[in-house]
Amino acid sequence: MRGCEGWQTPSVRVYLGSDHAGFELKSYLIRRLTSLGHETVDVGPAEFDPDDDYPQYCVETARQVVGDPGSLGVVLGGSGNGEQIAANKVAGCRAALAWTPEIAALARKHNDAQVVSVGARMHSEPDAAAIVETFLDTPFSGDPRHARRIAQIAEYEGTGRLG
Repeated sequence: MRGCEGWQTPSVRVYLGSDHAGFELKSYLIRRLTSLGHETVDVGPAEFDPDDDYPQYCVETARQVVGDPGSLGVVLGGSGNGEQIAANKVAGCRAALAWTPEIAALARKHNDAQVVSVGARMHSEPDAAAIVETFLDTPFSGDPRHARRIAQIAEYEGTGRLG
């Protein structure tokens, strides 16, 4: 994590997508992450529309992340639940709903999640930023048991069968 024993993750390309409920938080996070040296890509929407739907933005965020190894993503909506579900429909994407920095760190350490979902109506901007920054700053542990489990999920995704 940032400031933890002087260690800091190098900048990363971060794709961000939201719906109307997450639109303001997405704008805030883009400014914040850019100021921290990350390359941000706004997947949309480009302007506020109170009647838009999250699937197109969350699926596209996940598609971009899967197609850009080493990048990470953030999807935002009212609760983060539907946004996580939509992102997880993209083959190869592991999206995690995080409601604390600790959960965000575990999503990276244990699950090698590439996308974090945050509920914009559930968190203040600083609290949401702490969740997202922890997610970006935490590497996958590489622990063999976690890698084995991720491989099992990928196998099921590709074949419809487990081991």
